[in-house]
Amino acid sequence: MIGEQQGSLFHLPTASPALPSDYHPVHPPHFEVARIVLAKGSIATPERKRFVEGICALYPNAPVSDCTNISHNRIDLGKLAPIALHRAGKHTLVFGELASAVRFSEEEGNSCPNYWHFSPYGFCPYGCKYCYLAGTRGVWYSPSVKIYVNLPEIIKQVDRTANRLAQPTAFYLGKLQDGLALDPLTAYSTVLVPFFAHHPWARQVLLTKSASVDRLLDLDHGGHTILSWSLNPPEVADAFEENVPSVAERLEAMRRCAERGYPIRAVIMPVIPVDDWRRAYETFLTELVRTVPLRRVTFGGICIYKGARRLMETKLGRDNAISNAIVEDSPTGDGRARYAPALRLEMYAHMIACVRRVKPRLELALCLEDVEIWQQLGIQSRLGRCNCVL
Repeated sequence: MIGEQQGSLFHLPTASPALPSDYHPVHPPHFEVARIVLAKGSIATPERKRFVEGICALYPNAPVSDCTNISHNRIDLGKLAPIALHRAGKHTLVFGELASAVRFSEEEGNSCPNYWHFSPYGFCPYGCKYCYLAGTRGVWYSPSVKIYVNLPEIIKQVDRTANRLAQPTAFYLGKLQDGLALDPLTAYSTVLVPFFAHHPWARQVLLTKSASVDRLLDLDHGGHTILSWSLNPPEVADAFEENVPSVAERLEAMRRCAERGYPIRAVIMPVIPVDDWRRAYETFLTELVRTVPLRRVTFGGICIYKGARRLMETKLGRDNAISNAIVEDSPTGDGRARYAPALRLEMYAHMIACVRRVKPRLELALCLEDVEIWQQLGIQSRLGRCNCVL
């Protein structure tokens, strides 16, 4: 009880959480809005209504549908084929509320340590052709880009959970969305980063492909927000990531945030065995590790469910570097399709060697992998210290 009182949100040196108000929303790069939907709870209070109206004003030509009697995950985008539905969703902005926004992951059948994550957003505007989110149940039927306007309540959920645990705990923003892509619209970072900075237990780990870091640079973060970027060599990103900030833009964003003292990480996932992959990854990793002061690098292969794979192969065709390397007759314990273990070992070993030539002591980890893979690579002492945790 004592720890809970000391860590109470209302004892922190910040005001009670509220939606951002004193800011100007701007268009996020790589997000063209064709339709706006007001789902249940989106304008339920004057504060929410002002917030939503400020963003809608940026899109005067986008029709606004009043669906305030419908939940955010029940919005009908039309009776379209899966790929057309997916593409329509990428241009549909939904405002709503998410009651169970703070959750604990429940991975089984791989080495994931499981972790707390939270969701002020849902899905993402980017067009990565291998997107794992596209096949999840929540996105498959309603693949729209979502902003949850109950941010103050989400922060209180984080606060209560962290105080109950009473030890430094990561809360991951990036499991079910891009953690930063919509920040130009929402300015949520201006509320979240200071909250975590002053909390005795809660820490934020944010994963993104965005380069929109301007709002982050002057915030008081106290080292309690860890910024992590999803990356691949430029030639791999050009082939498999559509409508996404360039790798060069992401690297520059990482350097800018590092200069302001943020702890910086990188996730190289999915590694893809393109032609001449050894050279591509060696060149890229050498530059990355030399020019960005990283705290941790996590590697991972493709981990894809059936629905997401169908969408991927509709975009790429079945004859592509990812699908050609997936082993059909070796289902993993978590139900995701992966490359053959020998290929994963070969790719990880090469990348680890590339990093260690430049920074021998840099912390390395694997994402959603078998324990045996960690052991064969000789990094089992790092098991459980991957991107989503402290």
